[in-house]
Amino acid sequence: ETGSEDIEVLPNGLAFISSGLKYPGIKSLAPDKPGEIFLMDLNEDNPRAVELRISRGFDLASFNPHGISTFTD
Repeated sequence: ETGSEDIEVLPNGLAFISSGLKYPGIKSLAPDKPGEIFLMDLNEDNPRAVELRISRGFDLASFNPHGISTFTD
């Protein structure tokens, strides 16, 4: 609903998607909804974005993701 801001695809085909970026002065379709991170398995025949749960204790109300990156060791 709020659009994706960035996507990071891992070599194994898993994609992490940041969503819900809000800028001051720009209309938002969901101004009171916090940002989200989604996971999509691009190896599936019909991939679907699934919202990831964010750990307790994280200030979700102010979560406004701008970009995403991953680190593989």
